[in-house]
Amino acid sequence: MEHLIYTLIIGAVIGWLAGVIRQGFGFGLIGNIVIGIVGAFIGTWLFQQLGVSIGRGLVSHIITGVIGALVLMFVIGLVRGAK
Repeated sequence: MEHLIYTLIIGAVIGWLAGVIRQGFGFGLIGNIVIGIVGAFIGTWLFQQLGVSIGRGLVSHIITGVIGALVLMFVIGLVRGAK
């Protein structure tokens, strides 16, 4: 149960940070959590494919997740035809 709560909190932080970086692209609390969690998976996959490692720990997970969430937001923007 603690792992689920940890994942949701980190997902929310990642989604919120990505929304702040990409202004005007917030999805609300639940949407940010989903964007953050999916973004973390995308960022991890992307970094593995590129052979990039930025270290271990909470900060590296957040950085990886934010990069993945930004990629996800970019793709969503392309599909929606947004800015």
